[in-house]
Amino acid sequence: MGKIIGVALAAGLMGGLLMGTARPAQAGVTLDAVRQRGHVTCGVNTGVAGFSLPDSKGNWTGLDIDLCRAIAAAVFLDPSKAIFVPTTAVQRFPAVQSGEIDVLTRNATQTLTREASLGLHMTGVNFYDGQGFMVPKKSGVKSLKQLGGATVCVQPGTTTELNLADYARANHMELKPVVIERVDDDISALSSGRCDAFTTDSSQLASLRVTAMPQPDDWLILPELISKEPLGPMVRNGDDQWLNIVKWTLLAMIQAEELGITQANVDEKTKSPNPEVQRFLGVTAGNGQALGLDEKWAYTIVKAVGNYGESFERNMGKGSPIKLDRGLNELWTRGGLMYALPLR
Repeated sequence: MGKIIGVALAAGLMGGLLMGTARPAQAGVTLDAVRQRGHVTCGVNTGVAGFSLPDSKGNWTGLDIDLCRAIAAAVFLDPSKAIFVPTTAVQRFPAVQSGEIDVLTRNATQTLTREASLGLHMTGVNFYDGQGFMVPKKSGVKSLKQLGGATVCVQPGTTTELNLADYARANHMELKPVVIERVDDDISALSSGRCDAFTTDSSQLASLRVTAMPQPDDWLILPELISKEPLGPMVRNGDDQWLNIVKWTLLAMIQAEELGITQANVDEKTKSPNPEVQRFLGVTAGNGQALGLDEKWAYTIVKAVGNYGESFERNMGKGSPIKLDRGLNELWTRGGLMYALPLR
C-alpha cells in the first residue's frame, strides 16, 4: 500500500511539474507597472560613446541603449517604448533601488557586494572588460609601473576607485587619487594636467580617447589591465519575472548570433525547419508563454535591434569610431566568452 501511495504521489508531483512548465508566468509587479506606464525606463550612462550617448537631437545610441530597446521590444513588441534616464556612478544604484528606473543598463561591473548588499540582481554580462589607464604621450610613460607618485583621476562609487587603491597597496606604489564624479570633468582635469592619468574601464578609455580628446593620437592607453570588469544590466531583488525578462532578452541577442539570425534574414529564418530556430522565433510556442510575453518576443528583438554581434559592431567594433576588437566579447565558438544558455 505504501509503495502504491509513493508511486502515485511521485506521479502526481511529476505531473504537477510538467503542468507547471506549461503555465504562463504570473505577472510581476515590475512588468505590470511597465505595461501600465507604456514604456520601460532604463538607467544609462550620462554619455560614453559605444555604451550610451545622445546626439545633438537627443537620439541615444550604444550597446546599453540597444539592450534597453531590446527589453522594450520583448515586452511591447516595440523598441521605441524605451525611456533613457542618465545616471552618474553615484546615482545609478539608488535609482534602481528606489524604483526610479526599471533596469540599469549602464556599463556597471557585477560584483558580490553589489548583489549581496545593495538589493540588486545581476542579469548577465553584455561586455567583458578590465580597468586600464590613459596618459598623455608627452609624459613618456609607457607602463603602469612608471606611474609611481602620480595623481590619478577616478570616479567615486565605482569598482575603479577600489581597484586603484588595491593595486597601489599590493604593488607598494604611491598613486594619489583625484576623485571627480563626472566623466567630462575627469577628462578636463586630465587635459589640464591636474591629473597625470585617468583610470576607468578600458573600453571607456578607448571611447573617450576617440570622442572626447581633440587630438586622440596625443594620448596613450597603457597596456596593463588591473582587474576583471564584467559589465551588465541590473534589476531590483524580489521580482523574478522581471529578472527573467531582462536576463533572457540579453541571452536572446547572443543566441540569435549563435544561430546566424540577423535583422536582414530574420523573416526568412522563420521558415527554417530547424526546431531550435522555430522555438527561438516563436514559430513553435512556449518560450514567450514561460516569460509572460508574446511568442514573437525574440523575433521582435532581432528584427528591431539585431543580434549581439550586430549591436557590438555598430557601437564598439570596426564599424564604429571606437574600432575595438571583439576579444573576450566574441562568441564562445570563436574564442570568446559570449555564450547563450539554452532558450527552450
